[in-house]
Order: sequence, then structure tokens, then C-alpha cells
Amino acid sequence: MPPTARERVRAELTAEITAAARRQLAEVGAAALSLRAVARELGMASSALYRYFPSRDDLLTRLIIDGYDALGAAAEAADDPTAAPRERWVAVCRAVRGWARAHPHEYALLYGSPVPGYAAPRDTVPAAARVGVVLGRVLGDAARSGALPAVTGVPRDRSLISDETAAVLGGGHPALDDAVRLRALLAWSSLYGTISFELFGHLVGSVEDADRYFDAAMAELAGLVGL
Repeated sequence: MPPTARERVRAELTAEITAAARRQLAEVGAAALSLRAVARELGMASSALYRYFPSRDDLLTRLIIDGYDALGAAAEAADDPTAAPRERWVAVCRAVRGWARAHPHEYALLYGSPVPGYAAPRDTVPAAARVGVVLGRVLGDAARSGALPAVTGVPRDRSLISDETAAVLGGGHPALDDAVRLRALLAWSSLYGTISFELFGHLVGSVEDADRYFDAAMAELAGLVGL
């Protein structure tokens, strides 16, 4: 059933509100995000905007989910299942970096300093996992194709790697044990750490060619997980 006129108007106005909020992120940062300022930019009464987002935290949650979804979509679009696993891994990582460089303020909202007084709800988890799902798909496909080396069969330790994370990072396969998943989780987090170091200026004076450094670092991470 196609959306009603009211639903279309609501969707369009919601998009305008989130776009204005993203502009605020660039201007004042997430901690200073203000529903009143967003309403003022759009020429709306604050009371009208509250019908779409009852609080600043609701708007932040929407921005976070939208950001994770956009980042995940970039990673998914970059993955070519016909390529070799190592090439797939590096291509996905490049896409994540490319999105972060194109959207630094949104990336900072996702992986920068926590916003005082805000705690992200569980609603954000599926979107936040999308990049990990893509990297896990690369890992799982490599295991199923025999491209991963055999493992020693480390006993399952749910206190180390949760079932939810294990499912994301390749699922179940004889070539995937908790030792491999641990390295995969380390590589996943190191991807964001490498990007954050670059975007927040921590590589200045240490790296001459950021592109070459990033590719080399991601290749090392691919080797870490056995690709």
C-alpha cells in the first residue's frame, strides 16, 4: 500500500529536521545539539518539532542510526563477493574510511567523545553492526571456501566472545573458533581506531602518506585474521 499524503509529509519533514540537525553537528557539535535551534532554522515552532522528536535524545538516536546505516551501506556496496577475501577486506575498509572522511562530523558522533547525559539505546545496535556483518561475511566466506587456515579448536568461551558477536563475525564453521573471532573483533575495532587517529589529527608527524599507511594497516589486519 502506498504511503498516504500525511505519511509523505511526515517523512519529508522528518528528513528536513534530521538534515538541519546534521548541519548543527558540523557547527556546534553533538553536545550542543538543540531542538529549539533546529526548529528555529526550519521556521517551525518548537512545539511542532516535538511531535516528531520528543527530546534531544530521540533526535540524537535518529542521527546515530542514520549514520550507522549510511556507513553500513557504504561498506556493503564496496564488497565484491567474486574478489579474493583479502581484497574484499581491504576494499570494505577503504569504503568505511571514505565515508568517514566525507562525513567527519557524523563519524565523530558515532565514534568520537560520548555526548554528556546521553546513553544510546539498544535500537542503535543493528545499524552499528552492519560494517561488522560485512567483514564477518568476508571471513565466513573465506572459511567456507577453505581460504582460512585450520584452527586448533579452542573451546567456546561465551564470557570472551558473545553468541551475538560470533554470529556477526562469520557465524559457525570449523575454521572459525574463539581465537579467530577474537582477532576479527580486534581487527574490526582497529579499523575504527585507525580512522579516528587520522580524522582527529593523531597521525600528524607520524605518517607521511595517509592513503598508503591505511592500506598497509588494513592489509596487516587482514593477515591477522588469517586472510
